[in-house]
Amino acid sequence: YMEVRLERKEEEDPSIGDLIMHFISLFWKVLFSLVPPRFCGSGYPAFLVSLFFIGLLTAIVEQIASLLAVSGVIKQAVSGITLVALGTSLPDTFASRSAAIHDDSADAAIGNVTGSNSVNVFLGLGLPWLLAVIWKRAEGGDPDDQIFKVGTFNLEFSVILFVMLAVFALLTLVLRLCSWAENLEATQSSNS
Repeated sequence: YMEVRLERKEEEDPSIGDLIMHFISLFWKVLFSLVPPRFCGSGYPAFLVSLFFIGLLTAIVEQIASLLAVSGVIKQAVSGITLVALGTSLPDTFASRSAAIHDDSADAAIGNVTGSNSVNVFLGLGLPWLLAVIWKRAEGGDPDDQIFKVGTFNLEFSVILFVMLAVFALLTLVLRLCSWAENLEATQSSNS
């Protein structure tokens, strides 16, 4: 017969950092406890309430970013690139983290990152422009007016920064892959 032992792990006392983060995030924990369980109504109520909260938080982040930009604390371009991007990408980051933790291959996390960023870029840039053109055309105006042309005041810096960070990320992935392959080869040769 087979003997099965269940060992109880002793719970560790929370650290000071854990306690501080708990009290900082307590408001959000209570707020998001209002999301219904996902098994109720085939998940539709949970989806709709979650979508409402994401929209609410994004609106709050946008208002704070606008306030900081108008008050002169930070430039409007910096506010848009950092704070608004943070507000739109933070929910996706947590979803990707959760998918990476719970999935063996982390394929869902990679798909979530690429999909959410594509939607953010294509909808965030394309949809407002399309609606503005349609609105202008409906009013009888010429959509070729100067109003729809966007200047490249910070484009050079943004592209250079993006390329540098993309190259750094790709090099990090390649180095980790090489290190992983070496460790795998060493493990296989020691097992032989």
